[in-house]
Amino acid sequence: MNRLHLLPSSSSSSSLSTRPRFPAIPWNGAKSTRISPRRPPPGSGSTGSVRSLRVVVSESQTERRFPRIGAGSTGPIPAAELLGVVEAAARTGAEVVMEAVNKPRNISYKGLTDLVTDTDKMSESAILEVVRKNFKGHLILGEEGGLIGDSLSDYLWCIDPLDGTTNFAHGYPSFAVSVGVLFRGKPAAASVVEFLGGHMCWNTRTFAASSGGGAFCNGQKIHVSQTDQVERSLLVTGFGYEHDDPWTTNMNLFKEFTDISRGVRRLGAAAVDMSHVALGIVEAYWEYRLKPWDMAAGVLIVEEAGGVVTRMDGGKFTVFDRSVLVSNGAIHEKLLERIGPATEELKKKGIDFSLWFKPENYPTDF
Repeated sequence: MNRLHLLPSSSSSSSLSTRPRFPAIPWNGAKSTRISPRRPPPGSGSTGSVRSLRVVVSESQTERRFPRIGAGSTGPIPAAELLGVVEAAARTGAEVVMEAVNKPRNISYKGLTDLVTDTDKMSESAILEVVRKNFKGHLILGEEGGLIGDSLSDYLWCIDPLDGTTNFAHGYPSFAVSVGVLFRGKPAAASVVEFLGGHMCWNTRTFAASSGGGAFCNGQKIHVSQTDQVERSLLVTGFGYEHDDPWTTNMNLFKEFTDISRGVRRLGAAAVDMSHVALGIVEAYWEYRLKPWDMAAGVLIVEEAGGVVTRMDGGKFTVFDRSVLVSNGAIHEKLLERIGPATEELKKKGIDFSLWFKPENYPTDF
């Protein structure tokens, strides 16, 4: 087995739940920000343990309704080792983005409004170097470079070197570097480095997760919110570049949920949106027609933070699907009461919701 060359200090820990904190990547020496651990409110007494028990019971019930999407194991590579390389790769890509974030952009177009910058390509190149240095035989799917490597490998890396390129091009948060690795088709380890702040005051925070190991932000364990009412929820969605039937359907969903929730946001970076669900600052996110590199990291981070991941019709999700709904679990069924039928109507119109892509010969457990 190839050994690590860029292992972060976190991966040397014997227990993921006791991992040390990691500094964010500062700009011009700025101090890193950290997420403070949650504490029970003053005077809560013994209710904290009761609340924790309720959370465990709720999560158990939710798991029976919505199957887990994460890998059952990380195969012959230990979880800590695999996650260490994932974090190192994401951090290396983020360093490239940070170097460029306050500089003029060289922008080109993949479509009428679908941007790509030199930074996307440079970040992906840096990430690939880390992955190949540690795991030469793995299969890699990058947004910019496509599919490379051994299609018979059990491991598939899904890389978005700059999620939210349009935001980056305008110096507008949020955007991120997203790296996820699948084991036999299921998410096994993930890291998302989110850029925060704005012009001349950029900083980052790093989300990470491994299957069965929990989810973390800057080294602190995180959990989805416990909000169980759509009326008290803040929601997030996204829209693709094609203004067709799925786009129109989601615009209608946007309006409907805006009317009955605390609001629906559209940030423009799927990995960031899902990480925010995991952090507990929003309750749900959904979108049609994402790609594996958009979802591979974020969905695992949500699930390991106690959330739920399905397709928008409520079916079992894979990263090769064409729709995704992630939530804190408590409002998932309520969202599906409207999102599910809307998606079924699209199917009746002939909209293709089959698997978007699966590498030929790539072994999967689904």
